[in-house]
Amino acid sequence: MLDSAMPFTQGPLLLLGVVLVALALVAAGWYWRVLQRRRRDIDRRLRDASRGVLANFIIPDGNGEEIQLQYALLTARGILVIDIKDVEGHVFGSEGMQDWTVIADNRRFTFANPQPGLWDRVAAVKRLTPEVPVVGFVGFTGRARFTKGQPRSVTLLEPLLQELEKEASGAGTSPDAYQQAWERLRQSALAARMDNLLTEGRS
Repeated sequence: MLDSAMPFTQGPLLLLGVVLVALALVAAGWYWRVLQRRRRDIDRRLRDASRGVLANFIIPDGNGEEIQLQYALLTARGILVIDIKDVEGHVFGSEGMQDWTVIADNRRFTFANPQPGLWDRVAAVKRLTPEVPVVGFVGFTGRARFTKGQPRSVTLLEPLLQELEKEASGAGTSPDAYQQAWERLRQSALAARMDNLLTEGRS
């Protein structure tokens, strides 16, 4: 009797499992689309608020190696290097800490201090464009909270975007004088990309 009843109990359980897996896949797909939409919106706003944008590129680091940058913008204030971090929760970190901590609900995780990497990227850009002001920020999305203050070179992305958009729409200092340096940076990024493509082609 027990053996004959098992198929009837396994059937609904199997169906429930399939439904749960399907719901999980739908939720994951929805979340991925939300993230992609958010990234596209950030990218669009950065491009609208600047005279030039380089995204996801590499340049020489000055020590015989290459370094990857997420964003470099040509703005009225000079060249702006931006690393974007999208974490959700309360962020605790400082310049002297090797790892920063994020606490959200019942979750807790760490990630490497983003400041040294940012400063290395800023230094690499400065080496190629010494005549232009170069500053950098780690820009956290609005899902992050800094209840104990923001460390040096760290900002929330939304206020930074609003500030850049305001500068772009105003009659601020023209970045035309920076165009030659920007073109040098752009050519360096193109050369590094071509070198990598040629190296991959030989391997």
